[in-house]
Amino acid sequence: MKGFHIATPEQIKAGAVTDVYFQRTAAILDAKGIDAHVRAEFIAKSLPDAWEWAVFAGLAELTHLLDGIDVNLRAMEEGEIFRLLEPVIEIEGSYREFGVYETAALGLICQASGIATRAARCRLAAGSERKLISFGARRMHPAIAPMIERAAYLGGCDGVAVVASAELLDTEPVGTIPHALVLLIGDTVRATQAFDEVIDKKIPRISLIDTFDDEKFAALQVAKALGSRLTALRLDTPSSRRGDFFEILSEVRWELDLRGYTDIGLFVSGGVDEETIHQLNPVVSGYGVGTWISAAPIIDFSMDIVEIDGEPLAKRGKWSGAKQVLRCSACYEDEIVPLQKAEEWPEHCPDCGSAVQPLLATQMQGGQPLGPQLAPSDIRARTLQRLASFAIDWEDELQ
Repeated sequence: MKGFHIATPEQIKAGAVTDVYFQRTAAILDAKGIDAHVRAEFIAKSLPDAWEWAVFAGLAELTHLLDGIDVNLRAMEEGEIFRLLEPVIEIEGSYREFGVYETAALGLICQASGIATRAARCRLAAGSERKLISFGARRMHPAIAPMIERAAYLGGCDGVAVVASAELLDTEPVGTIPHALVLLIGDTVRATQAFDEVIDKKIPRISLIDTFDDEKFAALQVAKALGSRLTALRLDTPSSRRGDFFEILSEVRWELDLRGYTDIGLFVSGGVDEETIHQLNPVVSGYGVGTWISAAPIIDFSMDIVEIDGEPLAKRGKWSGAKQVLRCSACYEDEIVPLQKAEEWPEHCPDCGSAVQPLLATQMQGGQPLGPQLAPSDIRARTLQRLASFAIDWEDELQ
């Protein structure tokens, strides 16, 4: 079959991207004249790699999916951090109206939340002072590159590489030069000078120095040629040539500093993960993270009915009834409570006395979104604010 093997937006909105048993269920319900007003919630029963928390993403696409469908939607905000078994979404309405969208709804939040979480963990590893750029679109189907890089940005990346992704985020794409340019021009210094001559001066000058030469000598040659115009040097050295990468970077840093090039940063890409970031931080000022973020493990959400026609009812292994998640604003301890009792819960944390806040808020009423969507930069700011209270014990992680 010619063309791209993707579902169109129209097919997704029409409910065609669904497991067939939902279509058959709809046919049976129609034939038997059965319908019910239900509440269905989305929770994660497990998290990848023994994570203690994850970042919720994908809500904007979910509200678009359900726009015009007669449902009410309560959910955590995008960029919120959640834990195991906490409901992040509740859809309320006629099951016949929204049941066919379960497959698509899960797909929208499972992958985006996994990517956002990996990005958040890299953000914590890098710290706030180092740049973190999403470089992973080339490892994924191009049709979903904007979704991937949006989720990476919401999770804490400072920028994205793909042009279409940057347009979605209302930001400028970030990138240096490829090995192809250095190979075609035939010299690292001349390739960097060509970039400097041709590309808009507002774009940082970052030279890729590992195509032909030893990194130390190439770094010094480029630094001498461009001087103060050079922002950073990028090392994308393949693993077969790296040896002890920290030692290579340390040597480059030493030689640059010795000659007064202290303002030239070192930017690393290629095979970077959160452990690598933590190890290289002493000598690195920025990272381009690719597959580690874009191929993040999905968050294994499920959607389950918890109430039918006002009566709590759920399958085995599920807590029935509508719920609220309450969080202390200071110690960040959570409590899952029945929705009807949420208002009776203490307004202040019994442990520290700080205010308790509900995390699930009404996002849609009668199939209509409530209020304007936040800009991606504002959602990212929310994520970063939350991450300040969810630090990772790296000594324990790296054992």
